[in-house]
Amino acid sequence: MTFKAEYIWIDGTEPTAKLRSKTKILADSAKGAELPIWGFDGSSTNQAEGHASDRVLKPVFSCPDPIRGGDDILVLCEVLNTDMTPHSSNTRAALAEVAEKFAAQEPIFGIEQEYTFFDGSRPLGFPEGGFPAPQGGYYCGVGADEIFGRDVVEAHLENCLKAGLGISGINAEVMPGQWEFQVGPLAPLEVSDQLWVARWLLYRTAEDFGVSATLDPKPVKGDWNGAGAHTNFSTKAMREGYDAIITACESLGEGSKPLDHVKNYGAGIDDRLTGLHETAPWNEYSYGVSNRGASVRIPWQVEKDGKGYIEDRRPNANVDPYVVTRLLVDTCCSALEKAGQV
Repeated sequence: MTFKAEYIWIDGTEPTAKLRSKTKILADSAKGAELPIWGFDGSSTNQAEGHASDRVLKPVFSCPDPIRGGDDILVLCEVLNTDMTPHSSNTRAALAEVAEKFAAQEPIFGIEQEYTFFDGSRPLGFPEGGFPAPQGGYYCGVGADEIFGRDVVEAHLENCLKAGLGISGINAEVMPGQWEFQVGPLAPLEVSDQLWVARWLLYRTAEDFGVSATLDPKPVKGDWNGAGAHTNFSTKAMREGYDAIITACESLGEGSKPLDHVKNYGAGIDDRLTGLHETAPWNEYSYGVSNRGASVRIPWQVEKDGKGYIEDRRPNANVDPYVVTRLLVDTCCSALEKAGQV
């Protein structure tokens, strides 16, 4: 007897990487054992040249496959060179080092993944040759006149739950056809691995409904909200005291840190972070309590309780979660360590 393993990886497409996958048939005797490495043609994924195209897939996370069911599984992989070193497109390896360095501070994340459904060249819910009613009633709305794609969203949620992913919620967003799901709270590697698998499941689920999903940060130009991946972050010290919250916020605004982060927060950041539509300008750093126009928001409940987490509202929907979590852990945990707040 055999089972199917869908090997998933992140390719080398720039400026925004794509997900790729292919199926490996494994013998039942492989169940419960370490999953084997595999290979692929990197010259077809922007990860190699044709004269030396072999690249290696190293499994790092697996879960039940809710699409195929049964004993079949999804397998997220890192991309390695044939000498078993991380490929240049492999951003997970750098996060693993930083996460291990600051593991004692117990950093955790919750990432809010916004996305937009498209029906052909139009966002789902946009009439042909025109625009729908202005933003206002779509956010967390109900009714066929304001909500588009709920059947796909519900199927995706169910698939994520069957896969055992740490999905914590869903909601309709501000623009027609725009939705959000949340992953976490989880540790840096876990939240990033699971977000990538949840993205793969989003694209795969949408296939069955004849629509596509995009992480484009500004899918419709003009007076429409963009799509982000607001990243909620805390450490043990932040969950225990407010001084650590302020230290973390201040650290993100020091020196070159704002630009260091923003330039790695997803392609097209300046199209979305305009200072309008609940965003701060991309080139200005700010933080504030309950302020959705700030770069970093401190929830009102956190100020009231004197402990909790912060929300970095700058990452784009198309951000690499391995990169954003690495940057936040490195910047904030270094500052907390320096301040003796660990």
